[in-house]
Amino acid sequence: MMNGPLHPLEKRLLKALEQKRMCTIEEVSNESGLSLDQTRRAVEWLKSKDMLQISVDRVKKVSLDIEGVKALDKGLPERRLVDKLMQLGGETTLENLKNSFDTSFQEFSVAFGNSKRREWITVQTINGQQLIKLGKVEETTDEEQLLKKLLESKNIETLGKTDILTLSNLKKRPQFITIKEKTITKISITRKGLETTRTIDSVEDLNALTPSLLATGKWKGHALRPINVESPSPPIYSGKKHPVQRFIDEVREIFVVLGFEEIDGPIIQPSFWNFDALFIPQDHPAREMQDTFYLSNLKLDNIDDEESVKKVSKVHQDGWETGSTGWGYNWSLDKSKEMVLRTHTTAVTVKYLAEFKPNEKRVFSVGRVFRNEKTSFKHLDEFHQIEGIAVGEKVSLRDLMGLLSSFYSKLGLKKVKFWPTFFPYTEPSIQSMVYFENLGKWVELCGMGILRPEVTLPLGVKNPVLAWGGGLERLVMLRHNIVDIRDLYSNDIGWLRRLPLCQ
Repeated sequence: MMNGPLHPLEKRLLKALEQKRMCTIEEVSNESGLSLDQTRRAVEWLKSKDMLQISVDRVKKVSLDIEGVKALDKGLPERRLVDKLMQLGGETTLENLKNSFDTSFQEFSVAFGNSKRREWITVQTINGQQLIKLGKVEETTDEEQLLKKLLESKNIETLGKTDILTLSNLKKRPQFITIKEKTITKISITRKGLETTRTIDSVEDLNALTPSLLATGKWKGHALRPINVESPSPPIYSGKKHPVQRFIDEVREIFVVLGFEEIDGPIIQPSFWNFDALFIPQDHPAREMQDTFYLSNLKLDNIDDEESVKKVSKVHQDGWETGSTGWGYNWSLDKSKEMVLRTHTTAVTVKYLAEFKPNEKRVFSVGRVFRNEKTSFKHLDEFHQIEGIAVGEKVSLRDLMGLLSSFYSKLGLKKVKFWPTFFPYTEPSIQSMVYFENLGKWVELCGMGILRPEVTLPLGVKNPVLAWGGGLERLVMLRHNIVDIRDLYSNDIGWLRRLPLCQ
């Protein structure tokens, strides 16, 4: 029989068991010269190869506690009490005996009660005083004999029936004995193990060829230790990107494949680009402190694009040349200069439109946005938003639905449907819904539409602009079956390690 991929530790263990056949972990460790840790590892390996069998016995061990050791050294309390009574002439008053017995009142009570129960003493009342007399005292008791036995054998299984009964009496005495259950593991070699043992060479295998072994020629006559490629290996936790960042990279790649160019902009924006340019009135509830993070005591000195400011203000007041009646209020330039943490990446998009005024263009952005909301299992005050626009002379709502369907398809989401809805700065507006197979239900995702003339015309963009946007974290949650959005950023190392690199 061939040795197969036996580790040196396995060989030494088998050789140690060749003669003994059965022994404990400790015994085989001493016999083989291996440490306990090495022995346990080798035992597990050989057990998986059916070369060893393991049996587990549970043995109850008894040891003397504080009072048990004291009783063995000085005698049981009742024995010391009758010895003291004998020194006092075999007869004395209860008060005198109590004073002569130099111990605690509790121990005296125990000694007195046990002595009386064994009839070692008798109690008489004469002239109102309790007189204690010595009775017939046994030379030794079962409990005293058992205390001596427990010094030699601590295994309960070796005790007789009488000793077991006596042991139960000792257990009633506080801090006399302690009983613990000990597990004893025994190892025995199997027939397959014995046959393998006879084929093991006395010459140790080499773990590796070294320059010195080659130079001296000592490698001759030695075999190289074979490697078991089927044995389990320890997990390797390689460095990898956070799942949110990996998803962002995937989204970027999809947009580039669809012919889009990425744009980016500052996180801090003036209210003009974040709200006013999007035809959101200055008294709109979304602009209040409960929805927006305003930077206190910080305002922009001036907005560079004076032409856009002039036209946007007119759109708000009377609609300008857009065909709209506007909002009909006195627009405030000072209010538009208030600085905020952007509530959407659309602030970057409209500034891009104002700067480049494209006739044909596809751009997208993926960035952090901020909302003054209480965090919960489905809301964060800081998250990522995906946004894209497509500008063209003949683009339509059908093109927008086709673009989003292609985007979702490349994410592995094939079933998509749309229905009409309302958004402040698009008209018409639609909502997308995607079917997730693992959830077995439809989920609401990106909102979209065609930017209103009140948004595009003041910025100098005359062709229709298709726009859409939505939260990125929600898509990550659905992909990884996460129900609490906060788990994405809780830095759970175990969860991050378990995530596969390839979905």
